[in-house]
Amino acid sequence: MTARIRTVNLDRFAEILPQLSQLLLDAVNTGASLGFWMPMSQADAVLYWREVMQGMIHEKLVLLVAEDGGEVVGTVQLLLADRQNGHHRAEIRKLIVRGTHRGHGLGRALLSAAHVEAAFRGRRLLILDTRTGDAGERLYESMGYTRAGEIPGFTIEPDGARHGTTIFYHVLP
Repeated sequence: MTARIRTVNLDRFAEILPQLSQLLLDAVNTGASLGFWMPMSQADAVLYWREVMQGMIHEKLVLLVAEDGGEVVGTVQLLLADRQNGHHRAEIRKLIVRGTHRGHGLGRALLSAAHVEAAFRGRRLLILDTRTGDAGERLYESMGYTRAGEIPGFTIEPDGARHGTTIFYHVLP
């Protein structure tokens, strides 16, 4: 893996918005559980990333991207808890790796980079959720996350099928 991981500022965000949208489209339209139904439209993908941008503007969200040869091939977000009693925690969101780059440790590298960024910001308690049974569960457990529990029927598909979500947490040293 030769990808470079870095945090994204607003100027860079504007430059890579089309690539972020394509990354999300590809993930959702190949079955990733990211909160959207397939087929996802380009307009919906752009709208989502503009919502992310608002979180960045208000300093509630940190976006990290992995780039390989100038192309965005992965991303992860840190949603910073903003209540007084939550300044020690953050939520890991939307860990996405392009299909062509899966299986080479990029998801692990993105998650590790998110850990570094969280620690830098004083966030020692990390939480996340993932569709129960997805491959992400193995990654999170292998990186020291603790399974807190499962919520059955958390998501619903267009055909009415429901899936559980598993909640994990991790305490950084």
